Amino acid sequence: MAQAAVKSSGVVVPHAPKWFQRVGAWIVFAFIRVLALTLRYKWVDRLGYLDRAEPIGPAIYCTWHNRLALSMIAYYGYIKKHNRSNGLAVMVSASKDGAFLAGILECFGVQPVRGSTSRRGPQALRELTSWARRGYDIAITPDGPRGPCYVMQEGVLALAQLTESPIVPVTINLSWKICLKSWDRFQIPLPFSRCEMIYEKPIPIPRNLSEPEREVLRQQVEQALKNASKD
Repeated sequence: MAQAAVKSSGVVVPHAPKWFQRVGAWIVFAFIRVLALTLRYKWVDRLGYLDRAEPIGPAIYCTWHNRLALSMIAYYGYIKKHNRSNGLAVMVSASKDGAFLAGILECFGVQPVRGSTSRRGPQALRELTSWARRGYDIAITPDGPRGPCYVMQEGVLALAQLTESPIVPVTINLSWKICLKSWDRFQIPLPFSRCEMIYEKPIPIPRNLSEPEREVLRQQVEQALKNASKD
């Protein structure tokens, strides 16, 4: 995968989408919106949005990397209708490939924050924290951008501690799909598929944690996503 540019000062500069990537991003955006209209949805609300007297505040929503295709439908089709956040910020790789994904997210009205565990991680973490403090929801793929598949990385917990936001595991299960031969077995939904959107209970993350406590919570979030995901 192409890497982000690095200035002489050592600051990693994310690749911006090129004009052809923006055109491609709009085509993918339009395809997702049309495809989403054909799907048969089942919304599984274990989070309890409908039972809450008050809307839930900003949170960190986690979904596996291979379920990104419908992640914006999962957010805007249900979450945004029931919470009181000011918007959504999403961590995206600082690479050229990430620039294309950032272009797609911008079509959905999302604020992309460029970085990953391997590139521009500390800067991205600070930017995400800033957006969270402005009342934005945060979305992260806990096993991205390079895997291993279905293994949660430490960065999500660090962000939750800094922002004092709960982590909400979200998954998407499809009856008909194409699975690519990529590291994450990326899933492309097929038209008229049954689509199950599952929103698990929020997991609060205390600001101060010992290493053993962090590992317990990491496994808890990882297991919640694994249990809800059907491959």
